[in-house]
Amino acid sequence: MSSLKARLRPTPRRLTAVLVPVLTAALTATVVTLVQRSPEPAALALPPITGAVSAVTGPTEIRSVAYTQAVAAAKARKPKVTVIGTGGTISGVATSRSSFTDYQSGRIAIGDMVARLQPEIGQVADVSTVQFGNKGSGGYTIAEFHALTLAVETALKTSDGVVVTSGTDTMEEFAYWLDLTVQNRKPVVMTGAMRPWAAVTPDGPQVIGTDGPANLYNSIVLAASQSTYCYGTVLLLGDEFHAARDVTKTSSYRMDTFQTRELGVLGWIDGPNIKVGRAPARVDNCDAKQRWMTPFNLSKIAPAAVPRVEIVYGYQQAGGEAITAFADAGVKGIVTAGTGAGGLSSAQSTARTAAAAKGVAFVSTTRTGSGSVYGGSTTSPIIAGEDLLPQKARLLLMLSLAFAPNDVPKVRDWVTTLGNPEWNTVPKGNPRD
Repeated sequence: MSSLKARLRPTPRRLTAVLVPVLTAALTATVVTLVQRSPEPAALALPPITGAVSAVTGPTEIRSVAYTQAVAAAKARKPKVTVIGTGGTISGVATSRSSFTDYQSGRIAIGDMVARLQPEIGQVADVSTVQFGNKGSGGYTIAEFHALTLAVETALKTSDGVVVTSGTDTMEEFAYWLDLTVQNRKPVVMTGAMRPWAAVTPDGPQVIGTDGPANLYNSIVLAASQSTYCYGTVLLLGDEFHAARDVTKTSSYRMDTFQTRELGVLGWIDGPNIKVGRAPARVDNCDAKQRWMTPFNLSKIAPAAVPRVEIVYGYQQAGGEAITAFADAGVKGIVTAGTGAGGLSSAQSTARTAAAAKGVAFVSTTRTGSGSVYGGSTTSPIIAGEDLLPQKARLLLMLSLAFAPNDVPKVRDWVTTLGNPEWNTVPKGNPRD
């Protein structure tokens, strides 16, 4: 195959096709040289910023002028990175150095956490901070999500990249919301921690084995490197970074909780080396800014314009009352997390048909955690979510209904294209291309 043309196209080939792209300009060294921190940081003689980007040729290449220029700019000068703190475990204070689960989140300011990474992080980037909030991720509202997007976009006007810290419970939803709504191609990296940062007091000793400092440090390194330019939002924990659309939390306590089932990680950081293994399909539009951006520009709508969307879970002999109650309460959209390939009980199916007839939009997903749901309906507002996780499908349906409140065909198109982007690997000139 001498030439591959990649573009967004809703086909069932997503699993095999998404693994093909390999970056031409993947980074093999970051712009940081670690130094041993002494008791008196001011006395350290810091080495100059070093590092190089070497080209890696793969079976396919991302031929993007904008991407290449962004990576080159990161090599030529020290990048600016803004870290926006929202709280979570990473900002937590434990009752003792050995307490991994008994702690209070939201106790440490983001500025203080970044300061504790100095002077080493100062070699990587000029870092500024914004304290957006300081609470658990599950406590944020959609109106606050709306404000967070605008805060990220404001920071990207003057910074080369943004890191957002949050709690891990709903971090994947934070990440996907930003992925859908941020109208800027610069890197946005979500991070957090599975263990609290400090013990006893906010300025106390670090908790044994805490992952927060390394996760925050690596996230700033990743954002500064520009190696995820045009990727949208990525999520980084435990030295791995994932696509916001695909990643999910898989364990309540384990350090390696975030996984991208079936598709795998985008890449990982091994000390001074950043390894990029694959790219989201939207990268193919990197040089076409208008096509790269989503239609969900939040500067054009108020938070109140984002409608309520709920999730209903499928199980053995499930009743349809929840669907009926949501529809009667004025909910505009419902995501069903069905059994197997999206199956619902007979009672749920009947209730869905009745609610759809009243104008409630549905997206069908599976509760299995991986795999696709196909089909849907062309005559009623029941849309197949393919392999979108229910919590991700909810955000996409919410935004779609906000920007096309009375246009079911448009909502269906956004769910099947924006929500399920794919690389087209059909060779140019093939009759199916």
